[in-house]
Amino acid sequence: MIVVLAGGVGAAKFLEGLAAVLPPEQITVIANTGDDAEFYDLHVSPDMDTVLYTLAGIVDRERGWGIAGDTFHCLRALERLGQETWFQLGDRDLATHLTRTTRLRQGATLSEATEELRQALGVACRILPMSDGRAQTRLRTTAGIVAFQEYFVKLRQEPEVLEADFSEAAASQPASGVLKAIADADGIIVAPSNPILSIGPILAVPGIREALRNTAAPIAAISPIVGGRALKGPADRILKSLGLGASAAAVAELFRDFVDIFVLDLEDASLRDEVEGKGMKAVITQTVMSTPEVRQELARKVLEGLARK
Repeated sequence: MIVVLAGGVGAAKFLEGLAAVLPPEQITVIANTGDDAEFYDLHVSPDMDTVLYTLAGIVDRERGWGIAGDTFHCLRALERLGQETWFQLGDRDLATHLTRTTRLRQGATLSEATEELRQALGVACRILPMSDGRAQTRLRTTAGIVAFQEYFVKLRQEPEVLEADFSEAAASQPASGVLKAIADADGIIVAPSNPILSIGPILAVPGIREALRNTAAPIAAISPIVGGRALKGPADRILKSLGLGASAAAVAELFRDFVDIFVLDLEDASLRDEVEGKGMKAVITQTVMSTPEVRQELARKVLEGLARK
């Protein structure tokens, strides 16, 4: 079994490639829920839904999130009624959130609701939330303290991030099956995701980082930073604003206590010695997942690296 720690769009693309070269039943995803929020009294899990929709083959590929061909009639009607509509929820997307929220109110855990959605959408990979409890990330920014979605969507990632607050994640517990999946894994991959805002919350859940340090499985991480830039989102700017430096080597430093193999893009080949000086083996390959073929080749390279460890 291969376990993948996953954030949003970049992780979903990688998982799509991985599921094409490895039987998807052999893949377990541990997904970030620090982005979860309530809109119109519905529980929305953006990172998990992006993974679900991508693996189900229904994601809006132009945006990287939401459902392809979705309409927004409900959102427009809410806008006419004077409601805030800065978080874009499509009509078919709403069906997912209605189903999840109904099950949670009936007493199901987030893990159980996610499993039901996975089966209904025909996704073969197992998908676990990092925690069944509330674990929302909050950010201290130059615009004040805001929840993740306010920063990311409403404020368009414009304020400078001064601190990431994972206190809710740190007060939660790993979802059922998470620690066992890590302990039983044949290999573990940290997907290319924002290391602070997507992987950081997962690592903040008590027991998960320790389990990663103690597992016998080899662990690989794929850099989401290429040539000092984030391919999508504000990861490079956040790394800079937190004083960590926007480079693949800076990401490697964040994971050095548990990662064995660090995957660099060809553009960052010159960082090999710096990364290997942190006690990791560097693998250099194309990581910019511009086509399905590149995604699959990246997945193969990472699996080969894990097999050689």
